[in-house]
Amino acid sequence: MAAVMTVVAGDDKHDRCSWGTSTPDYVAYHDTEWGFGVADDHRLFEKLCLEGFQSGLSWLTILRKRENFRAAFAGFDPHVVAAFDESDVDRLLADAGIIRHGGKIRSTINNATRALELIDEFGSIASYMWPHATFTDPPTEIPALTATSTAISKDLKRRGWSFVGPTTVYAFMQAMGLVNDHLDGCWVRKSSDQARRRIYREHGKGRK
Repeated sequence: MAAVMTVVAGDDKHDRCSWGTSTPDYVAYHDTEWGFGVADDHRLFEKLCLEGFQSGLSWLTILRKRENFRAAFAGFDPHVVAAFDESDVDRLLADAGIIRHGGKIRSTINNATRALELIDEFGSIASYMWPHATFTDPPTEIPALTATSTAISKDLKRRGWSFVGPTTVYAFMQAMGLVNDHLDGCWVRKSSDQARRRIYREHGKGRK
């Protein structure tokens, strides 16, 4: 089901997507990260993993624990995380700074190996993901998933990834700039679109 979103004026007089005004953490995340385009494989891998951890929780919960996650998972370097063993699982299950969910922890370790396979095949996670980027008019409704996120989810699962359902993948696409779901009138929509187009020219197929 698509959510109808609005633009709201903040205390600083900037118009933002309404979700990005509720807390200072969200204001900073909305204004400087969400939708701006990411090509760094560590950050792409991190986001896929953190979206998996978010399942059943709010993104704000994960955002506030993100630095703890980065410390616990070696900066989400897939080469390091892929080598984690049961002693690391025990360590992570005892770490109160992250979400202590055994299935999600093991999924992250598994997905690190899958990420390395993706890098071997495509050269980078970015080169796998960015050809799926789309460039459209500003949205009036925000979907929970799309045909593209469903297709990526299906392919990742075929490749052995876990906790990568189509809703999780769409949230990843929004955050990493594969789509631009900043609304018409949002003060960062133009700058986020410029940033993502630069990345697409390097990692996508063709130009838009």
